[in-house]
Order: sequence, then structure tokens, then C-alpha cells
Amino acid sequence: MFGDHDSFYGNDSLLAEVDDIEKKYLQDKNTNIKVAGEIIMGNQSGFHQKKQDNFSNSENMIVLKAVKEDTLQMNENDLVDSNQELTGSILDDLPSSQLLCFEKMDELSSGSRISPVSERRNKCVNFSLDKIRSPSFCPDTEHRNRPTDFSSESKCDLFKTESLKDHLKSAMTGNAKAQTLQVSKTKQLKEAVLSEEICVARKTIESSSVDIGPFYGLPSKVKDLFRQFRGIEMLYEWQHECLMLESLQQRKNLIYSLPTSGGKTLVAEIIILQELLCRQKDVLMILPYVAIVQEKVRGLSSFGIELGFLVEEYAGSKGRFPPIKRRIKKSLYIATIEKGHALVNSLIETERIDDLGLVVVDELHMLGEGSRGATLEITLAKILYTSKNTQIIGMSATLNNVGDLQKFLQAEYYTNNFRPVELKEYVKIRDSIYAVDSKTENGFTFSRLLNFKYSSNLEKADPDHIIALVTEVIPKYSCLIFCPTKKNCENVASMLCKYLKKEFRAHRDKEKQDLIKNLENIGNGSVCPILKQTIPFGIAYHHSGLTNDERKSIEEAYSTGVLCLLACTATLAAGVNLPARRVILRAPYVANDFLKKNQYKQMIGRAGRAGIDSAGESILIVQEKDKHLVQDLVNSPLENCYSSLLLELTKGMQSLLLSLIGLKIAVTHEEVNNFMCSTLLGIQQQLLSKEKSLAEIIKDGLENLIEKGLLKGRICEKDHNSKCTLTITPLGKATYKGSIDLAYCNLLYRELKKGLEGLILESNLHLLYLATPYDMTSNCSPDWMIYLKQFNQLSAAEQKVLDIVGVPESFITKKASGQAIRKNVDSAVVNRLYLSFVLYTLLKETNIWSVSEKFNMSRGYVQNLLNSAASFASCVLHFSEELEEFWVYKALLTELTKKLTYCVKTELIPLMEVAGVLEARAKQLYNAGYKTLAHLANANPETLVKMIEHLSRRQAKQIVSSAKMLLSEKAEALQEEVEELLKVPTDIPGTC
Repeated sequence: MFGDHDSFYGNDSLLAEVDDIEKKYLQDKNTNIKVAGEIIMGNQSGFHQKKQDNFSNSENMIVLKAVKEDTLQMNENDLVDSNQELTGSILDDLPSSQLLCFEKMDELSSGSRISPVSERRNKCVNFSLDKIRSPSFCPDTEHRNRPTDFSSESKCDLFKTESLKDHLKSAMTGNAKAQTLQVSKTKQLKEAVLSEEICVARKTIESSSVDIGPFYGLPSKVKDLFRQFRGIEMLYEWQHECLMLESLQQRKNLIYSLPTSGGKTLVAEIIILQELLCRQKDVLMILPYVAIVQEKVRGLSSFGIELGFLVEEYAGSKGRFPPIKRRIKKSLYIATIEKGHALVNSLIETERIDDLGLVVVDELHMLGEGSRGATLEITLAKILYTSKNTQIIGMSATLNNVGDLQKFLQAEYYTNNFRPVELKEYVKIRDSIYAVDSKTENGFTFSRLLNFKYSSNLEKADPDHIIALVTEVIPKYSCLIFCPTKKNCENVASMLCKYLKKEFRAHRDKEKQDLIKNLENIGNGSVCPILKQTIPFGIAYHHSGLTNDERKSIEEAYSTGVLCLLACTATLAAGVNLPARRVILRAPYVANDFLKKNQYKQMIGRAGRAGIDSAGESILIVQEKDKHLVQDLVNSPLENCYSSLLLELTKGMQSLLLSLIGLKIAVTHEEVNNFMCSTLLGIQQQLLSKEKSLAEIIKDGLENLIEKGLLKGRICEKDHNSKCTLTITPLGKATYKGSIDLAYCNLLYRELKKGLEGLILESNLHLLYLATPYDMTSNCSPDWMIYLKQFNQLSAAEQKVLDIVGVPESFITKKASGQAIRKNVDSAVVNRLYLSFVLYTLLKETNIWSVSEKFNMSRGYVQNLLNSAASFASCVLHFSEELEEFWVYKALLTELTKKLTYCVKTELIPLMEVAGVLEARAKQLYNAGYKTLAHLANANPETLVKMIEHLSRRQAKQIVSSAKMLLSEKAEALQEEVEELLKVPTDIPGTC
């Protein structure tokens, strides 16, 4: 253990080295010695300098402390720094059992001076959280405000005590008697650093101190992790300013707004980590889309593994209701709007809403966007009403009527116009480019003429001069072209390839060929002919017509520079972060609707990549006829955000009223009225409900729910504030717990009830029909010949399903042959059954490409159908669980939901449970020998990169971290179950 010596005491050279270090620093008058025996190497963080960022100025330090209790302190960062000579020569030779010896000596130390706990607390407040004490210490709050006098005179007196060398000698003498720990010393000390800093940070934050430690109240390790995982060396000034807001220190709700790419998410992530680590509360993060949820789960799993919290995905069909109550680790729930609402409902129902310390909402402006906005408003209103301890943070790049949102969320407001990269806005009319300038009368200033020679043929093919605009930046820099429709995206990509010079093909040619091969593997040999044509030029299209695997491959190729141009629809602007040097708007339209200011801002916000570009450019292509509309667009304010509760009746107002009664948040008319006044609708009621008062709308809604059989009770006509209690029916409870649209709840109940009379279980077809989303039937136009062909391929038992649901064979036959139909058949049922055939074929073949060709549908539509069916199957499962008569569906729908979620061969499912692993990647991993979750969780990222084609080092690390997180979640859940089983009941008969 001690090399060639019998003990540490015997190593004279080592002790001499300690002596030298001690003398050297005692002679240095500039050394800031605050207590006896402290030797500080390096400078303290520049955190306390005004508006100076913590990242850029903090340096690692080592503290050796030897007062009478002989306590050893080390900075955690230096444990992993092999370049620190002192750490290597002295501290690495210390056995881990020394820690126990130190604790023992603490207990025996004299009581005539300040207690070690008090002394340590004082020192912690005066210095920084970079310093650590023994691993098990968490300082008491009673000493928090005790002043500490460290005058120069007292320092000199203290140094008259024994030397550091003598104390090390005496401490080491007792080392052999100390109990040996069964863990490595490095791990022990690392854990000591982390637990101690978390503990002190928690105490400091609770005291609402402005000076909150090394990294905004968080362990110094968090700073290192942001540097390691994100490459972030320093915070922007506005980020520091925002994190230091008095309102945040006091845990008030906050709305903050900055332009796209300003760095809003980093601030939210730091606040989230404060809540998880320092305040020890669970956190809910609500994001708009499934893809963004999955991206965030992958990104934060690495932090969870290192810092000891869980990251749980709530998107699509994933998520537990209610979530498992963790005894030790805290959870970060990352959810879509719909899943976030269901999660909050389950926490309110189980009286656990106060466990949720923080809710973070990205894209807060979505409050005003249809049914999803209504669901978001309902979620936030419930949190505000039921929990006074849950903090709400909302962020957005496009907010206007902030006053209404502040009243609704009872929040402070912070805004800044900061962008890391300057954005230059232009419009193009004919061959002239104008700079957007709000100071001029018409809003535009002439900038330049396009310098590109067009032949007559090229002019016909490209009248908008897109080729001239893109060749100014690609292939050296990246470019996004936003197009009004999906078809337009594909046409633009194809047109560009026909007229670009052949030299564009040479740029990163091998990687582009690898991408095409990867897409072929994804499609089992099939690849989109347009992509096959465009990718060699570094160009691709990006819209909802791609499968999940294709979209992910294209995004990764664009992020790494293999692709330099994407022709995309507006959804990319609100989705994953794919910035560009230049953003071109093909036309001021989204589909047939003229562009809104919010949409315009989101699109142009993608221009300029922080750390890469010095400036970003946006160019809006304008036809002469739209010139005046565009002038209004670029100079107008952002659109106001209005409540959608009235516009979305069944998913908005009625859904809210039902769940209020069901969760017993409000059970009388008076209580419902009080609650509704606290919603965004309540604040904006004079603007939005001019024909009827809010009280009348509420009364009509409650009566409608009673009529539908979802509520029981009576509403008195004369007295709206009647104390008559309203209660929810079993059907009503199943509806809100299953998140079923009220427009379909009675229909779903009837169909499930009918299924009990004769459920066909020879195959999945009948169950698939019940799990096919109602809201997709209106967009379906069956091909009757394909319909008939699919029917004829069914077995006799499967054909009975058609009779049960009400689609006779004769109807399909007549439709296919073009004959007149006399008998009226519900078109919604016919369309729903057709979609069930698509899903049935998909589960058998597990190949989206072949199924899309078989049914003559776009593969993106088939992918969307599959995702929606998985989500709806999960809703129907929760609906069935609340109704005892439907007990049989529980097991059947659990398995079906799993099949729809992954739609792959059974052996790939464990791998696809990992966030970010889709079918193509799962096949690669399985074929390489990684067949279980444990294989992935224990994989070496470097080995993965070597064995798996087209896998970057960053992706490999994220996959391993996500697998570790998932494995940890499952292990925690089992452990919680065991502890619950073994817990001794407190109400055993016959015991006192």
C-alpha cells in the first residue's frame, strides 16, 4: 500500500515534500491563508466579479487542511487531472480508510473551540463550494449566519501550532487501526466532493443568498460536465444575469423571452439541476414534439448518470401513471404536452403534486395554438391551483402579450434581444435584394443585385433564382430552404441538382455514398429516388413524408456537414435544432396560408450558427403581388397569444371541466367558477367570450357533460353559486384518465362493449381496429381494389371482424367494381377499418417501405399512422383499466401497445427502448452482438464507434448513457418494490 515503506510515516521523501510545500506557501505573503494549515493552489472562481462568467474564470484548486482535527480536503476536479503533480505524489498514496480516521479524530477533538461542523460551515460560506469535507458531512443550518473572523493576527497565531508534517505523521499513525472501506479511494473522494457540494449548495439556496457558490449553487462537477458534454466554456452575460435574478432566488415563477439560438435552454437546464440536486424535488419539462423529447432525454441522460438523478421519457406510448415514487433518487420527467397533462393529473390524484418542485415549458407561445395549446393551459392552470410550492418557468422566442401570460402564471418577466450571431434580414424581389430596415418608410433598403448569369432554360426552371442564392454559400457553408408544401420541398431539391455543377459531387463524396447505403439499409433495399439523386450533391429534403429512421439519418448528416442544404417545411423551424449560415424562405406561405410573424421569426431564427458563423442571413423570396403583405409582415409585431379553451370545445373547456370534477379540484359550480377565473381564458374572457359570459359557458359545459353521462349532479338555474356537489361517473373517470377526446368517448365505450360479445382473437386485426385513432379517418381515402384484395387475404375468422364492426363484404365488392351502393354504411367506420388493414400488414411485415407501396400511401403517412396508433392504444388501455367490465382488455392492449410502439421483431425491442435507438440502429447493434439492455449499458463507446457503421463518438456516448439511465430506472423500480414489500406495517393488530 505504501510502496517500499511500512507506512506513510516511513516515507521520508514524501514528508519532506510536504514540508517544502508548506514552507513555500508560508513565505508567500500574497497567499490568501484563511485558516491554519490551508494551502491554496490556483485562483478562486471569478464568479464573484461583477457580471463575469463562472466558466471562463474559475480554476481548479487543491486544499490541504491540517488543523487539530486533521481533516483532508481536496477539489474533485483535481482527482481526474493527471497533470497535477501534487495530487499524484501525495494524495494518491493516501488509503481510503484515512477518511474514517479523520472522522474519529474529529469526535475526539477539544470542545473548547468552535465545533468542526460550525467551523466548516463558516469557511464554506466565505469561500466557495469547490471545497469539500468528509464524505458524510452535511453542515447544519444553525451555524449558517455565524460570522467568522479571519484577521491576519489570528492567522499568525494559528500558525504557531504544530506543522502540517507533524499532523500528517500523527494522523497516519492511526491509519492502520481504521476500518478498511470496500470501495476505491478515488471513487470515495469523488462521491465525497459531490455529496458535500450538493449538501452545501442546497443549504445556500434555501438561505436565498445571492452568492450561491461555485456554479449557481451547483457542484463544480456540473460546470465540468457542461464543458465535457456540450463544449460550453462560458455563459453569455444575459444567462448569468437571468440566473442571478432576485425572482429566481425567491423561487417565483418566471417567463423569459429571447430570439431563437440565444441560449434559452441552457438557463432552463441549470435551473432544473438546481431543483433536482439542491432542493431534492422532481422536475417536469414539457416540450412540443416527440422528436425533441427524445433528443432531450438523450442529452440529459449523461448528466443523470453522473449526478445521480433519473431521466424518464413521457412521449407517445411511454410513461407510467402515476410515476413510481422514488425514495432516494429524484426524477426529471421529459414529456410532450399531452403526456405532461396526464402526468400532472396522476400526481394530483395521488396527492403527490407537491413532489413536483419545478415545471419548465419550452415554446410557451404554443398556449395559443389549438387543442395542444388548450391542453397546455389546462395543465399549467391545475398546477397553479393545486400546488403553491411548484415553480413554473416558461420560455419562448416569440411572445407579444406577455402581460396576460404574466397574470395567468403569476410570473416575473425577463427579456433580452441577445443573439450569439448577428442576423441580417433580406427580401428578394426579382433579381434585387433589399435589407429589412424598420427605420425607412417602406421597411426595405436596396442592398445589391444578384450576380449570376441565367440562360433562358435555367430562367424557366428557376424563375426565383434559388440556384444563385444557394451557390453563394454551399458547399462550404450550410443552407436551409423553407418551402410551403412537402411536394415543393422535393421539387426544389431535384431542380437544384439538375443545374448545379459537377464539382459539388466531389465534396465529402465517400460520406455521401455511405449515407445512401445507410438509407438503403433502413428501407430494406429501398431508397427514395429523389434522395438518391440529390444526396450526391449534398442536398436532401426534410418533411413529415420521411420515416423516423430516415429523418434521423438526414439530420445527423446535415449536422456533421455531409449534407449542406435541406429543402424543408415549416415544422423543422419548431423542431430539432438545425441552424444554417443562410435561411431562404421560398415563399411567404405555409401551405395556402400567408405566413404569420411568429412562424417567420422561428424560420429566420435558424440563421447563424454560434461558434461557427460570424453572421447569419435570411432571404425571403417575394413576388410583386405579395410585396405590400410582406412589408406589413416584417414590420408588424408578433401575434398575441390567446386561450384556445373555447375554440377547442371537447379537448378544451369540456375536458377541463370533466377533470376538475374527477380530480376533486372543484366539485361545486362555485368552485369551478373560481378555478376558471384563474385560467388564461378567465383573464382574457372579455376579449374572447363576447356573446356569452364565462359563467354561462361553464354552466352550458357542465350540463353537456351531465347529458353525456360523464358527470352526475344538478345545476340550479337560479343560483350559479349553488353548493350542489357534482360527481364524476365511471365513464367520465375513464375518459379523463385515458385522455380520450370527449367527442369519441361514448363511441369508444360502445365499440369496446360490443367487442366483449365476440372479440376475434385469432389475430390482432380486431384489437387493431379498436386501437386505430378516430381522428385519422377523415384524411383517409381508401383504394377500393386494394381494400378488396386485403379482405380476400383474410382468414374466415378474420373476415367476421368486418361483420362485427359493420362493414359488409358486399359493400367493399360493389365499391371496387364501381357499382351503386344502396345500403348506407358509416364512412368513418369504413375508413377506420382500412387503416386497421394497414396496421395489421405493418405488424406482420415490420417494413414501412413495403407497406406504403402495397397501400399506395406515402411512407411518412404510414409512419405517422403507426405513431398515432401506438399512442391511442395506450389511451384505450388506460380507459379500459378504469372500467371493471373491460378487465379483459388490459393484458391484450398492453402487449398490442408495445408492438405498435416498436413495430420490429421481438428481439430488437430491448434495444429500441433506449432513447434515440431506432430500428436501423437496433439491427446494427444486434448484429454486432449487443443484444440486451445490459450489453448496451456496459458497452465501451470507442468500441461501438469501431463496430457500428455511421456512428459518431458523440452518438455512441449518448446511446451508452441512455442505456445506463434506462437500466438504472428499471433497477430502481424493482428495488422500490422490494422495499415496499419488506416494509413493516404500522397498524399491525395487537401492537402498541
